[in-house]
Amino acid sequence: MLRVEALQIRRDRKTVLEGVTLDLLPGEVLGVLGPNRAGKSTLLGALSGELQADQGAVWLDQKALGAWSGAQRAQRLAVLPQVSTLDFAFRVQDVVGMGRLPHQTGKARDDEIIKAALQAADIGHLSARSYLALSGGERQRVHLARVLAQVWPGEAGQTLLLDEPTSMLDPLHQHTILQAVRSFADQGAAVLVILHDLNLAARYCDRILLLAQGRPHALGTPVQVLQPEALKAVFGLEVLVQPHPERGHPLIIAR
Repeated sequence: MLRVEALQIRRDRKTVLEGVTLDLLPGEVLGVLGPNRAGKSTLLGALSGELQADQGAVWLDQKALGAWSGAQRAQRLAVLPQVSTLDFAFRVQDVVGMGRLPHQTGKARDDEIIKAALQAADIGHLSARSYLALSGGERQRVHLARVLAQVWPGEAGQTLLLDEPTSMLDPLHQHTILQAVRSFADQGAAVLVILHDLNLAARYCDRILLLAQGRPHALGTPVQVLQPEALKAVFGLEVLVQPHPERGHPLIIAR
């Protein structure tokens, strides 16, 4: 379990994130929403250990995040940043295989996991292709497969942090990827995902943290958080919110 308490982050003497306290629970997909510069990526940086907290603390499984060795942390915590770059013509399956580097599970087991992660990201047919020959959306799916492979099979005690994993994807693959993320959590992993699409968050997330100007505005289920008043206050957007006719989760319609 990943826990953060009274988190505050400053940059150049300016507070960019404060007042964040939350638990990321096994089996849960927690969505983080907010406008640009709301503090979403800053939060992910703090949870991954990339950014040091000015106040507050982050724990991984009841142990301070900074107390874990790099290898130990990488076996339990995988991070997909907003932008992932690679300038070498590695095969796709080799890029995904980089996710297995913190482990010593043997080639046969690693090959099984790499194949499963490729399938989960719907890129099995690209396994032998050069990474540099891929489109932007395909590259994004390759990096998602890499972090899935890093903490495969997503059991309790594994944590996945994703920063806008659907930003370059077509509608079909937005759902394909979030279905894979949802399945990962259903196996026991804890998942935090930053999204911009309110309806994708409503469909796939168990809880939502709504950030505004570096502070939590709301935290709760999609039904609790995705209300017209809250969305107007945070995004300045007038919306209608109705139950999805088939699934029942909130359906957000811009006025």
